[in-house]
Amino acid sequence: MLVGKAPCGLRYAVRRSGRAVGYCSLTIKCGTRDEGIHHSGIAHFTEHTLFKGTSKKSAKVINSYLDRLGGDLNAFTTKEEIVIHSTVLKEDLGKAAALLLELATCPIFPDEEISIEKGVVIDEISSYKDSPADDVYDKFEETLLAGHPLGRPILGTATSVRKISAEELRAFVKERFTPGNMALAIVADIDEKKMEQGVLRLSEKVFDGSWSESPERVLSPVETPALFKKTVDKRHHEVNAVIGGLAPSLYDQEGRFAAILLANIVGGPASNSKLNDLLRERNGWVYGVETSYTQYSDTGVMAISMGCDRSNLEKCLRGVDKVIKRIQDELLSDSAMRAAKKQLLGQLAISSDNGETQCLSMGKSLISFGDVSTDQQNREAIEAVTADRIRESARRIFNPETLSSLIFL
Repeated sequence: MLVGKAPCGLRYAVRRSGRAVGYCSLTIKCGTRDEGIHHSGIAHFTEHTLFKGTSKKSAKVINSYLDRLGGDLNAFTTKEEIVIHSTVLKEDLGKAAALLLELATCPIFPDEEISIEKGVVIDEISSYKDSPADDVYDKFEETLLAGHPLGRPILGTATSVRKISAEELRAFVKERFTPGNMALAIVADIDEKKMEQGVLRLSEKVFDGSWSESPERVLSPVETPALFKKTVDKRHHEVNAVIGGLAPSLYDQEGRFAAILLANIVGGPASNSKLNDLLRERNGWVYGVETSYTQYSDTGVMAISMGCDRSNLEKCLRGVDKVIKRIQDELLSDSAMRAAKKQLLGQLAISSDNGETQCLSMGKSLISFGDVSTDQQNREAIEAVTADRIRESARRIFNPETLSSLIFL
């Protein structure tokens, strides 16, 4: 893998794979948290409308450009990034990478397209009412991080989206979509040096010797939130609950790897994770339960999410308390730690074998750290986590005095 930075400030990482398919992603350091004085949801709406026309291509041409090659073009927005990515045959990788940069550098935001897309996004906002498991988590995180830029909803509101104008979109992109805020990642069966040379030629052509300075992202400390235990009567058949609190940030190297391992032990995707084993496999109290750990620049959020029948709610909550308390009180044995680490490393290896996942991960790492960690570095960080560190993390993250919950009945 080759990692570098073009003269304009664009970071890049290229990695050779043994696949006929090529993957590329453009990660832009501009998410919901960076909306500032703009209308809520503008980052997500920008992502939607980048595809609605550039100074070189119409929306119709953009929509069919990679389709005609059998490729795929997509995008998503998080609280800290906008990501545009594509999958194509390796021989079409240059076209795909050029299109990603074109979408990010010369969108025109036609009024008629913006009007249509507002209806699409407002419908997306409304659709969350039909997905209580997603809605309850979003509301939980917004409450936990209330008053902080990270507490803003990614989609915005129907009211705020209606107020977004083409002029505001252009101003937002001009301010935030600078080469220093971008990272291009490529995974393909092409010589890495050739890929690097192609990226450098493309960046020189796109930015043409002139570019704006990248605005600094101001990190804000996240105060320990006031404890909240909220129950909302939604009159749903299934109860959806989220329990959690603040966790280590993306830049807390030691703390975040312990938290990653802790989350996997408590409620990872495997059926033998402690909550899956107790609540689903042994008792059948839940349809699904998981522990998520989201890492942000300023902080992190760890949350246990589950859906169950009303009659099983109290049993599930007691089960969660039992699992957490045991990890807080008892050190995991050496054999349990070895097994937990092997399982996590296996999951990460299988995940990274997916070219798209690998490409997106490289982009995230570039934009966050300016580099891409190797598999060996990640393995060493996970192997360095001790049982003491797991217990300490459980005590801090799941401290009863700061542990909050939101339940949709």
